[in-house]
Amino acid sequence: MTAPDPNLFEMRRLESLSNTIFGVAMTLLASDLPKAGEFKAMPTWSDLAQLYSGRVTGLVLSFIIAGVFWMSHHQRLARQPEAGRGVVMLNLFFLLSIVLLPVTNGLEANYGMSSAVAVLFGLHLTAIASLNAWLWWIVVGGWRREFVAALFPILVLVSGTIVAGIAPQYASYLWLFAFGALLIRRVAGAPIANS
Repeated sequence: MTAPDPNLFEMRRLESLSNTIFGVAMTLLASDLPKAGEFKAMPTWSDLAQLYSGRVTGLVLSFIIAGVFWMSHHQRLARQPEAGRGVVMLNLFFLLSIVLLPVTNGLEANYGMSSAVAVLFGLHLTAIASLNAWLWWIVVGGWRREFVAALFPILVLVSGTIVAGIAPQYASYLWLFAFGALLIRRVAGAPIANS
């Protein structure tokens, strides 16, 4: 039996950390929803619909995004039981981008009609997808199916971010489409969740 390499990290430990980070981030996405102080009187159904319609849409979009990246992250970690310091640091930057998701989601939910906020949200989603693709490149070692599937969301997210700068009310539709890679992978017969 060979001694473990002290320069390699066990990715199972990173997986435990990532479960906690994704869980907290996905929970915090909903923390901005209940704001009773915004009503001057007892709210009606119409008041609730007006206040929460954009926020709930943003919450659902961000929750789906976080869930997709959580599945992808775990599939990557399963293929890489050990990694060097550089790969671990890159994974930590990926997890940091997930931690920031409730912040940009909160801005998007409250000020989504602002081009600046919509572009910031789009850039953040693009950064998450880019880190995800980079990590897949490292794991699979080139232009394999998993890496190509990870590129699809980047292309659509960049397009959505450009649209956000011009017409922010339509950007979220493109961002949702970015995760059509899951559907494409399922139809192609590949394992799901490597977007």
